[in-house]
Amino acid sequence: MLCLALLLALPNDMFLRMRWFQICGLFFLGVFGLGVVLGILVGNSLASDWRTASRASIGIAPDPATTPEAVIQVYAARAFSWRGRFGVHCWVAVKHSAAEAFEVLEVIGWRVRGGMPSVAISERPPDGRWFGNPPEVLAEVRGNGVDAMIDRIKAAIETYSYPDTYRVWPGPNSNTFVAHLARAVPELRLDLPPTAIGKDYIPGGLPFGRAPSGTGFQISFLGLLGVMLAAEEGIEINILGLTFGVDPLDLAVKLPMVGRLSVSGN
Repeated sequence: MLCLALLLALPNDMFLRMRWFQICGLFFLGVFGLGVVLGILVGNSLASDWRTASRASIGIAPDPATTPEAVIQVYAARAFSWRGRFGVHCWVAVKHSAAEAFEVLEVIGWRVRGGMPSVAISERPPDGRWFGNPPEVLAEVRGNGVDAMIDRIKAAIETYSYPDTYRVWPGPNSNTFVAHLARAVPELRLDLPPTAIGKDYIPGGLPFGRAPSGTGFQISFLGLLGVMLAAEEGIEINILGLTFGVDPLDLAVKLPMVGRLSVSGN
């Protein structure tokens, strides 16, 4: 977008416009290439066989037996196999007050291929490994008022536009679903990572909508090209599903494949 603005502002000289086009193209290729290298260097251990890959808890979710209050958590883990080099799978875990177990809400691609609804609701471990890859907590709320937030999340499941559709790229997929749920509860202030490919695919095919955090707005054309400006996410540019961005409040840079690189260490 910035490059396009610069090109339009240039004098009507084809040579100058071509030079700027080449510079912008080389810049984005360089950044993407850096992302590929860093993604390979810092990439998680990716399971090779889904039948033997661990789905076990890593012990970071609260125990319902000793946590009577209502809880909402959002998790992300590197996707299975080669897809994990590029992106993550996100899901939401909820527990009503005094409930004996968490419910995990997520979209799973193989369900659609098997003729089932894309949305899965289960009592699997909320902090379970995603086919060998450990999850991290992206957002959490608990206590007073959270029961009502859970009810709003469950109501948002019914309004999800793609119960029978799943596409790894550019969406709709599991990250599109989690972004949709997050918009229903802006109190989460969810900042989905740049590796959550599909988060910018606005449900309903609309080109304009709220940012998933509820703290700003975004323009997105089918998850392939867009811009986001929000207090929580900062400034993000989406090019072919790849997110580049800056979060001024947290002093962080966002890159495809790599994720967030924070100066503050958060």
